[in-house]
Amino acid sequence: MVQPRRRVTGNVVGGGAPDFAELFAALPVAVLVVDDRSCIVHANAECETLLNLSERAMLGQPLVAVMTPPSQPNARDNHGLAAFDTEIALKRGGKIRVDYIETRVADHPGWHTITLHHAATSRRMGHSADRAAAARAAIGAAAMLAHEIKNPLSGIRGAAQLLSKGKGAEELTTLITTEVDRIAALIDRMQDFTDTRPLKLAPENIYPLLGHARRVALAGFARHVTIDERFDPSLPTVQLDRDAILQVVLNLLKNASEATSEQADARITLATAYRHGMAVSPAAGKPRQPLPIEICVIDNGPGPPADIAEHLFDPFISGKPEGQGLGLALVDKLVRDMGGIIQFAREGAPPMTVFRIMLPRGDA
Repeated sequence: MVQPRRRVTGNVVGGGAPDFAELFAALPVAVLVVDDRSCIVHANAECETLLNLSERAMLGQPLVAVMTPPSQPNARDNHGLAAFDTEIALKRGGKIRVDYIETRVADHPGWHTITLHHAATSRRMGHSADRAAAARAAIGAAAMLAHEIKNPLSGIRGAAQLLSKGKGAEELTTLITTEVDRIAALIDRMQDFTDTRPLKLAPENIYPLLGHARRVALAGFARHVTIDERFDPSLPTVQLDRDAILQVVLNLLKNASEATSEQADARITLATAYRHGMAVSPAAGKPRQPLPIEICVIDNGPGPPADIAEHLFDPFISGKPEGQGLGLALVDKLVRDMGGIIQFAREGAPPMTVFRIMLPRGDA
């Protein structure tokens, strides 16, 4: 058995070990700290509760003696490891499903902090089995609705046009025509869910596509907003479908512009980054895949109502009085069809709304 190291109680302990105890004690998430031998040197109260094991019993133990960390070839490097919605086996028996994020400790080579977010309460993940099931149900509902309703609409419109030739009927028939067009547009959007053809995925330079989406937004629905760019210039090609990613980004930009419509300093940021060690399972039972390419649409609006924040990507959920709740559900479907995930979060101070798309490399 590995002998426990002396517990950290001051600013430094022999060799310059950082003081974690006070820093992590009050955190509302489970946190472990491991040293350069992968032995546990700290576990906060939330971690004790989640693992059902006292810190005293864990101190000095190798991490693998307490749990089985996620295994992903080439995922762990000096930057750490991120594995979302993953099942962790506990050495004392049982399993837990968590978001596992391992990050290196600056200036202490080999040291890492490990945070464990219980997957049932995490709303950062953009993909879940429940959402996939809801999307499948929406596909069936959309197909049925389109078949039953869309065909008669052409007859209704034709009748309205004939009525418009009658005296005094113009205002009424204009209303009918407008409403028919609105219903047809809604059904067209629902039919997008029924398209099961594979996307045409290819390695692409993301920046011309993001630039095009930004120009379209500024020329139309986002005229009142400043759209900043915060790009990683060294980003490699991304595996995606050009039309699908444009539809996704334009939808997110439109939502962001509407969310900031009452902000005096309305601002949207398009950001990209390369995330080392990011690996997720795109669906239950499927192997984990690296998704290092991050594309973010960030706005300084108030964010969605709290009662729907955890269900933003579910079909027919909307925070807009006139919304149908299909836009983000379609965005989620398109991103998943490209092999990626999309996440929602409120981050920063002051809080900002962040929609984060994670996609595979084009040269993987």
